[in-house]
Amino acid sequence: MGGLTVASTMTAPFARQVLPNRALIRLAGENVLAFLNNIITADVEALAVGQMAYGALLSPQGKIQHEMFVSNEGDSILIDCARSQREDLMRKLVMYRLRAKIEIALDDSQMVAVSPSGEGAIDPRLPILGHRGLATDGNSAGDYDACRISLGIPDGENDIGVNEHFPHETNLDLLNGLSFSKGCYVGQEVVSRMQHRGTARSRMLPVTCDEAAPPKGTAITSGEQQIGTILSSQSSRAMALVRLDRLAEAKAPLLSAGVRVHVHKPEWMTIDVIIPEVAR
Repeated sequence: MGGLTVASTMTAPFARQVLPNRALIRLAGENVLAFLNNIITADVEALAVGQMAYGALLSPQGKIQHEMFVSNEGDSILIDCARSQREDLMRKLVMYRLRAKIEIALDDSQMVAVSPSGEGAIDPRLPILGHRGLATDGNSAGDYDACRISLGIPDGENDIGVNEHFPHETNLDLLNGLSFSKGCYVGQEVVSRMQHRGTARSRMLPVTCDEAAPPKGTAITSGEQQIGTILSSQSSRAMALVRLDRLAEAKAPLLSAGVRVHVHKPEWMTIDVIIPEVAR
């Protein structure tokens, strides 16, 4: 089956829509960006007004607790995170705040919206993902999820989850979500070790299926060997967590619940991914 071509288009291939599975936390007070810079993976200390960064809060063991977008609104800082994880993330931020003079509050006055162009900041992961901003109303039914899956972009709620994956497995290192030049942050030692040793054996990749994609959590196998696991999906396309070494050595066609699976390397991905003919 042929490769995906969505990434070759010049504008984001989806209509403007709000994302009901995302929610906001607002921070205001003294040195908010410095506070965040000390705990999350992205370098946000010098984030200018109107700019947005992508990153995550990790556990001390280096696994992603919460992925997020951070925006400088001038008088305050907004965090765009998975709605189902928002209250847990807020509790963690309050815990790390200690005695800093920073107000942290849930913000339901606006919703997260995505658009092909012109509204909000350019998505810091990939320009093809358009602009990410705020809205007070709008259509929540659209093809953004189909676009991100085709591009191989993990979703915080449906793919990344909480305390399940290391940043390299979710491609944060390739999507501008990890800083390797700033000072310490929670989980940094594990991230640096994986970066320098190249020990990320698994990566999230886009796949297509010959039929509707099996449910999330269904194994992908080649013969008796498990190659990966299906994550979020839209029709016949899905995200999958794939063991790169096992993929490279696959000798039999890839199957998930009896459905043929084809693995793709996104155009934006700069690492080597060996996909044998039986997996294409």
